Amino acid sequence: MLIVRNSVIGLAFTLPFYASQSLAAEPACDLDRPLVFAGLDWDSSAFHTSVAQFILENGYGCSTDIIPGSNIPLMTGLVRGDIDVAMEVWPSNLPDVLIEGEEEDKVVNLGVNYPDTVQAWYVPKYVVEGENAPAPDLKSVADLAQYKEIFADPEEPDKGRFLNCIFGWVCEITNTKKLHAYGLADDFVNFRPGSGSAIAAAVESSLQRKRPIFFYYWGPSWLLGKYQDDLVVLEEPAYDPVIWDQLLETTNADDVTEAVAYPSSAVDIYANAEFVQEAPELVDFFRKYHTTAALTSQGLAYINETGGSADDAAIEFLKTHQDLWQTWVSPEVAERVEAALGRNG
Repeated sequence: MLIVRNSVIGLAFTLPFYASQSLAAEPACDLDRPLVFAGLDWDSSAFHTSVAQFILENGYGCSTDIIPGSNIPLMTGLVRGDIDVAMEVWPSNLPDVLIEGEEEDKVVNLGVNYPDTVQAWYVPKYVVEGENAPAPDLKSVADLAQYKEIFADPEEPDKGRFLNCIFGWVCEITNTKKLHAYGLADDFVNFRPGSGSAIAAAVESSLQRKRPIFFYYWGPSWLLGKYQDDLVVLEEPAYDPVIWDQLLETTNADDVTEAVAYPSSAVDIYANAEFVQEAPELVDFFRKYHTTAALTSQGLAYINETGGSADDAAIEFLKTHQDLWQTWVSPEVAERVEAALGRNG
């Protein structure tokens, strides 16, 4: 199914299903121009943008457009009014221009897209569960040192290997500090890959071959969407904002003596303030839009497994989670979206 990208074409596409209905039931978009999305350069944002586009185009009769780019220039465009909506704004990564724009009432936080991002240290479930599990008592980071031989590093076999985050990223630096805080720096090689694909390939290869691996990962992501049931999160001390801030502020990893679990954070939807005034019906849809990190990971896994696009994953989501997305819209809009999905008429 192709996603309709033009309001005139979209009307022609859906009209045969509704020829007998009144004009009042036909889609009438709040805007007389395309609604412009921030095309942020990561997959989960593309997925949510595609979900919203399909509903807006086929349910509300809107036309849409995307301006691709990276976080700071696109948030600048959101504040300036060149962009109407950003489907994923991470509070932990707010650029100054967006913070200032919100303070000046130039942008509006429309609410939480999903509330439960995750960052954690993982091992495969078969390492700790089952009759032949090599480390059945491995529950937390405090247990890791006694099982380092299970995760032996190929180049330093007297140590275990910890597969860290991407070299140079904040998560890599934070994990390095955690290794020192948990007393694991002498027991594990701090292996830092150069790309996210290298991490995913190493994890997936180990899982498919049933080999032990100890690694950091984040969600939403296709890897967690595909293998969530096959992984176990190692317990850490509960998140404490004071300890966490001290961890981040300490420059030298050797000086870190205490660490806690990563905080889970919400990912929000933001809109330009003029758009909010201009399109109240559409804004109501965005305020009701809500998902979870797990559902987002499922969408990303669909893309990875099928080789499809974000648009393909959006259609699959809409076909399989109608009980969720139909709470975001009116029955009339839901009926038009279902028709566009080929399930009415």
